[in-house]
Amino acid sequence: MRIRRHPVLWTVGALVVLVSAVVVGTGIAVWRAAHTDDASRVDHADAIIVLGAAQYQGRPSPVFEGRLRHAALLYGQGRAETVIVLGGGRPGDSTTEAEAGRDYLVADGVPSADVRAIPYSETTLESLRAAAAFMRERGMSSAFLVSDPWHNLRIRRMARDLGFEGLASATWRSAATSQGTRLSGYLRETFAYLAYRLFGV
Repeated sequence: MRIRRHPVLWTVGALVVLVSAVVVGTGIAVWRAAHTDDASRVDHADAIIVLGAAQYQGRPSPVFEGRLRHAALLYGQGRAETVIVLGGGRPGDSTTEAEAGRDYLVADGVPSADVRAIPYSETTLESLRAAAAFMRERGMSSAFLVSDPWHNLRIRRMARDLGFEGLASATWRSAATSQGTRLSGYLRETFAYLAYRLFGV
């Protein structure tokens, strides 16, 4: 006896397979991007952009400090002459992520004239949009993007959409201290990237 396929069940099953394939494929792309350092193939860019992270009354969190130290390393290697630190503040904060990051870099030996803080943002997209405006005003078209590894795919895509070349150069310090932390980062970023591509947020 021939078994008839229920059209609704067949459609639902096909959609589940399709969505699963998209999620898995995106996860693989996120993982691959995380293990790619554009600084290994590009020697110089117009700027180094540091994505903000938590700070505690002016003291960068371990995750943020890891990013700042990596940016200082790139600057010390002569990869760019300008470091742009991004990130706003929360209600009650005495300073912003961008300002705390700038102060950290200056204290670490980066000349104050070469560090710019852009604190007017709450999300990654808003931060990069502010950085893109700053760069356009100064004729800059490329930047190393310093964040956590699993952010590489999304921030590189955002940079391209905003009109400049984003070269991902992540830090593995502090943010990736365990396999569990890494797995959580990859999973979270897989859905964040899909949300950005689908809804632009």
